[in-house]
Amino acid sequence: MSGHSKWHNIKLRKGKVDAQRGALFTKLSKEIILAAKGGSADPEANYRLKMAVEKARENNMPADNIKRAIARASGAGEKEIEEIRYEGYGPASVAVIVDAATDNRNRTAAELRFLFSRHGGSLGETGSVGWIFDSRGLLEVENGALDEDSLTEAALVDGVVDVRYDAAEGRSEIVTEPAELAAVREKLNAAGIRVTSMVLGFEPKQTVAPHGEEARAVLEFLDALEDHEDVQRSFSNAQLDPAELEALA
Repeated sequence: MSGHSKWHNIKLRKGKVDAQRGALFTKLSKEIILAAKGGSADPEANYRLKMAVEKARENNMPADNIKRAIARASGAGEKEIEEIRYEGYGPASVAVIVDAATDNRNRTAAELRFLFSRHGGSLGETGSVGWIFDSRGLLEVENGALDEDSLTEAALVDGVVDVRYDAAEGRSEIVTEPAELAAVREKLNAAGIRVTSMVLGFEPKQTVAPHGEEARAVLEFLDALEDHEDVQRSFSNAQLDPAELEALA
């Protein structure tokens, strides 16, 4: 499981994540809007929308909010939400890709530039760090009663690049070829493995391993990104030690 995802799960387990942080419903609404804009307004015919709606329900988002977000995808009388990708370097020379959803790209760019700078980093141009990453499909699954060998055997279907079992968190990460993401999810579901998140994302080709105060600075920066209302998700090449994550949480 990627370092920041594991960090988030550790904080959830320790009760240190505020349910309202990062304007959660706003982020969920934007994801639903973008998913509905990119395909059918029927969740059963649109994988991305189905996952967005399921995530919203898991976070107790009211059904009326979900319906309004799907309806807003038509854009009638509303400011258009667009997806924008940002790239740059954070503390400890960590490379970061940020996927944002905004109705004001100038405001978002200015705020993210300030956020990078405040944490000792710099926002770069498109492609400035993209070469460090490969595009991948990323699935998080519940281990359930499966041990590492059993989950790995069940999950190694066509299109899967890697299986990263995490016994401590009870969840594991399945890495796929981008074009095979939806198909792999269906195969996992058919095998009785519960998928809790699905996203097209990035995996670093090379990593950096900050420790001590540098690791703390990186985590504070990634948390600040996550807290920003327009940031949907971020990816970094930080390789963070699990024991250190536990100690810092």
